[in-house]
Amino acid sequence: MKAALFSPMRYNGPSAGEGWPIAGSIYSAEAAEQSMNSYLHQFKLADEVGFDWVTVAEHHYAPFSLNPNPMVTAGALTQVVKRAKIALLGATIPILNPVRVAEEFAMIDTLSGGRVIAGMLRGTPNEYVTYNINPAESRERFEEALNLIKTAWRETEPFAWQGRYYDYRTVSIWPRPMQKPSPQIFMSGSSPESCEFAAKNRVSLGFAFTNVPQAQKSAVMYREYAEKFGWKPTQDDIVYRVVVHCADTDDLAIEQFTNASKNAPRTSLTMANRDLEGAVATSGYYGRDKEAQRQRLMGKGLQERIDTGQVVIGSPDTVVKQLERIHRDLGAGIVDMTLAHDLGETTLHGIELLGEKVLPRIRQFQ
Repeated sequence: MKAALFSPMRYNGPSAGEGWPIAGSIYSAEAAEQSMNSYLHQFKLADEVGFDWVTVAEHHYAPFSLNPNPMVTAGALTQVVKRAKIALLGATIPILNPVRVAEEFAMIDTLSGGRVIAGMLRGTPNEYVTYNINPAESRERFEEALNLIKTAWRETEPFAWQGRYYDYRTVSIWPRPMQKPSPQIFMSGSSPESCEFAAKNRVSLGFAFTNVPQAQKSAVMYREYAEKFGWKPTQDDIVYRVVVHCADTDDLAIEQFTNASKNAPRTSLTMANRDLEGAVATSGYYGRDKEAQRQRLMGKGLQERIDTGQVVIGSPDTVVKQLERIHRDLGAGIVDMTLAHDLGETTLHGIELLGEKVLPRIRQFQ
């Protein structure tokens, strides 16, 4: 089992309240600069202690994430992270220019010496307001954009593209990806439609903002579809994102996590807009099992979240046991560890514990 360190690059400034989008009146340039530098330092440390990946993602209009363009962050990481792969999980391709996305991924792959992981996501429902894209078109835009990006990476002669949503007279990207025929591609697997599309196109699958029982159902579906289409995914085709906090003892880990959850700004709430999410839900965004997807994070108490694999917390021994259960139940070959809070030296010590006492042991999982 491999390990990734993920951070949304939260804004560690004054409390922002709730809702989306968030007004810029509370924004502090100094707090934002400090936050960005803190997360770059965490990624550098993760690389040094043995994490296999560092992971960034795209979000807009909220202090939950200071990362509206993860390509920029990944470019900076190529100069900071010297060994680990740099995973963008991912670019929200239905609201972007897919040719530009293909070019930027190729550029980062070249700068990193062929270490980029290409996540292609549909994004959170509310973010279709960001660039004024109809969420009812999300899935079709995603599928066409992904096919266009793959073609741009693999086709060495200039070509034209005339699709339903994208129309280019000439495409011939420079630079080109170092990895041949392309970097490994991941997409979200939360819906039956996504599982079928990923399997049909031999794309790897990622799970985030979910729990192990729900992800397990999707993983089984993905493997069944893959068998139908004539191939068999490996465990490295499944990545599972989970909140992780590791400390020297179980009691200390729970105490630190609980106190931080009470006192830290609840930036995750700045990604929520019930009115927008409700409107998007009626557009067909979620697919056939929309209620299961919208209700997949119903765990409230900490123990319930641990039991369902939403949170991994404790000493190194406890963290290893909890990750082993996730690996066994889900068959995930990569665990994408999200640090719940930025606690300064406490967080850095947790990363060191993970690198020294957890990663060597989870690599033994088969």
